[in-house]
Amino acid sequence: MKKQLPFLILCLMMASALAQFANADSRPNIIWIFSDDHSYQTIGAYGSHLQKLNMTPNIDRLAREGMRFDRCYVSNSICGPSRAVLLTGKHSHLNGKRTNWRGEPFDHNQQNFAKILQKNGYQTAMIGKIHLDGKMQGFDYWDVLPGQGVYNNPVFISEKGRAKNKGYVTDVITDKTLDWLKNQRDKSKPFMLMMHHKAPHRTWIPAKRHMKKYANIKIPEPPNLFDDYQGRGTPAHKQDMTIDHTMRMVRDLKVGGKYAKDPQFAARNAYFKKHKPKGKDLVRWKYQLYMKDYLRCIWAVDKSVGRLLDYLKETGLDKNTIVMYCSDQGFYMGEHGWFDKRFMYEESYRTPLIVRWPGQVTPGSVNDDLVQNIDFAETFLAMAGVKAPDDMQGESLVPLMKGKTPANWRKSLYYHYYEYPQPHRVCKHEGVSEKRYKLIRFYGKGAKNGEEWEFYDLKNDPAEMKSQYENPKYAEDIKRLKKELIRLRRYYKLPPQAPIK
Repeated sequence: MKKQLPFLILCLMMASALAQFANADSRPNIIWIFSDDHSYQTIGAYGSHLQKLNMTPNIDRLAREGMRFDRCYVSNSICGPSRAVLLTGKHSHLNGKRTNWRGEPFDHNQQNFAKILQKNGYQTAMIGKIHLDGKMQGFDYWDVLPGQGVYNNPVFISEKGRAKNKGYVTDVITDKTLDWLKNQRDKSKPFMLMMHHKAPHRTWIPAKRHMKKYANIKIPEPPNLFDDYQGRGTPAHKQDMTIDHTMRMVRDLKVGGKYAKDPQFAARNAYFKKHKPKGKDLVRWKYQLYMKDYLRCIWAVDKSVGRLLDYLKETGLDKNTIVMYCSDQGFYMGEHGWFDKRFMYEESYRTPLIVRWPGQVTPGSVNDDLVQNIDFAETFLAMAGVKAPDDMQGESLVPLMKGKTPANWRKSLYYHYYEYPQPHRVCKHEGVSEKRYKLIRFYGKGAKNGEEWEFYDLKNDPAEMKSQYENPKYAEDIKRLKKELIRLRRYYKLPPQAPIK
């Protein structure tokens, strides 16, 4: 019996260790990659007239190994408000962040999904751009850009204060993210990590090493680069976001001024000095510079995604880590002659969303249900097995990711943009959209007589070139969508609005 004792003790120790392993927290890790102003048109997996440029091989890899959402939209197409929605799962009127204006700060004391995850055993980290002033709450670790941040040698703010970092901002954010994964996370806990890129936000300054990318090719132009807005109302005519008039030579295109003798931008400065393009030739030239710089910024983001995916695979973390890629909203790639966002038209209203979840999401799958950024907070909680609070306004996307769309899934979305007049003079507007139809109500000083309506049939007019609001053919659909707009106002607890007639 005494000879058997060591063997029995060994068996008990092994059983104890196995029990501890079995009881270890097996909930998935979550990595959220968030870029700024990254259009779905410039992601290869989404396909477009730009697809042949091979713009995003690593993000495309994520789509091949996961699910691509084709109808993901935002509730307010602008940077700060989009991030407030991401954190809270509530529309702008409830989370209090309707605009980017400093006079309307975000209240960090309110509930957010990260605080809930913390209370339920997750370690949380936020790295990069958040565009919400004040001390972050709900994150065990945070190291963020102040405001918009800068592309080269950026300052970051953390619990330790402000610190300048040497290098290109996309690289710095990636380095900080990988350092946290390697050296700072608590390996006994599942984690929620948010890697938020500044790029490709204006002013689109690429890394020097990427300046030759796309140098000798012509970027295809959108068919409506020279849109005259004849099919739309006052807001489209009066906006201030055109490549022609609004895009600045020095600030945006790095031509003249402090860039005149900068070796990184020497070729374009020499060309402009020699040829001095004008009229439509100037617009086309500006478009090429804009797109190439934008795509070069994205190239760095895509490389970042690749570095992260490679690390997960090398360490085995990929087996139990959900990776999601998204942008804070869409962006105009010259469509309608524009850059920027704000409007409820598709290019700015729609945003990319790609999810890889090993064992749960079918590789290469596509979802076309109507989803919105109010859903993200609830989705993170559902992935972690945590019940979302009742006052969050979205829905968990987990059933959709697993290929099981609930029978009662929404058929419409609500949108509201508030930031008028500056910048870009985009009129305040709200609206409701379905898969085929979209109704927009522009209101206030930017609209003729204080109110204008537009209605689009996206099946017959996907580029939204001509409003059909006055077309009697659509009278019943317009009437139905006005009733739906009233219902959504009530459902999302909007404050009193102008009555709809």
